[in-house]
Amino acid sequence: MVRSELVFTDIINLGCTAIKNQGASNTCWSYTGNSFLESEMLRMGKKPIEISQIYTARQAYLEKARTYFRLHGGLSLKEGGQVLDVLNTYRKYGAMPRSAYSGLRGNATYNDFRKLTPALNTMLKVLVKNKRLKSNWEQAYRATVDAYLGELPATFDYNGTSYTARTFADQVIGINPDDYVGLASVTDRPYYAPFVLLVPDNWSFDRFYNVQMKDLTLIIDQALEQGFTVAWTTDISDPGFSWRYGIAYVPEKSVDQMTVEEKNRMFVKPPREKKVSPEERQAAFDNWETTDDHAMHIVGLAKDQLGKEYYRVKNSWGKSNAYNGYLYVSKEFVRFKTLTLMLHKAGLNPDFRSKLGLS
Repeated sequence: MVRSELVFTDIINLGCTAIKNQGASNTCWSYTGNSFLESEMLRMGKKPIEISQIYTARQAYLEKARTYFRLHGGLSLKEGGQVLDVLNTYRKYGAMPRSAYSGLRGNATYNDFRKLTPALNTMLKVLVKNKRLKSNWEQAYRATVDAYLGELPATFDYNGTSYTARTFADQVIGINPDDYVGLASVTDRPYYAPFVLLVPDNWSFDRFYNVQMKDLTLIIDQALEQGFTVAWTTDISDPGFSWRYGIAYVPEKSVDQMTVEEKNRMFVKPPREKKVSPEERQAAFDNWETTDDHAMHIVGLAKDQLGKEYYRVKNSWGKSNAYNGYLYVSKEFVRFKTLTLMLHKAGLNPDFRSKLGLS
């Protein structure tokens, strides 16, 4: 690995909790959404806690199973989801601290869904094939999850007080899910109106407000300046994304046109970037070059040694990269590769909030 010559200086560095590792589970959406809620606790002056990502995921998977049946099996059964699923689960089921429910069994140190997911998917497919659902299917489904992740406690102690998931969410975390909004950007739907984003991970058919491509970074900038972090879903299959180097940008030249030397030094020096149009962004989405791959948490703003600005992004893959679990993502990459944003409505400026019809 050629050593990077990039030097980043933080401009905005908002409060967030420690880097986590989602392990062998495609639950980045839950890790990101709960990291976002933990930062919201910090912003509100509360002492943050590690919220159980796996509690959120297992409750969301139950909702996904119900939707799967209502659609007669016409739904993706992968582990992915959208960050709004975290708010939906919080609203319906509450939340737990990770200390009360980690989803780890025995001596396991990280979450591993490689056996759980096939077991659940096989069960659901058999049930759909049989066409008539038995009344106890949910009981059997929960029992399978319990076997891999452990049973959910009805109550648990936290700092000497007994809670349920509902009372813990209301009394300790204390956010209002209705205070948050999801945003996306497509050219084939009216701007500044809500629409259902048609990607496989939006199994809950949540609606996102459609904004222009240029709005995406303006929204993030204004939120960060006011102390609000942003949950972000994006495409990480792009050649301009490097977890190892901790950098993401839009290369000025196609990788196919680069020399071997240019490829080896893609993430070494401050990069030159291609400017992307809304039409190019939409075309990449429509032809599956941009896919809904990953969720991360935007917690700050930085600049490189040439003064170019990047977002400081918290990931959930542990600390095994150049920036101990964080990445620096260019604004052009965010405009090009963003699928969705989630933030507090108060992080939007009043004019923009009014344009969306939000109170």
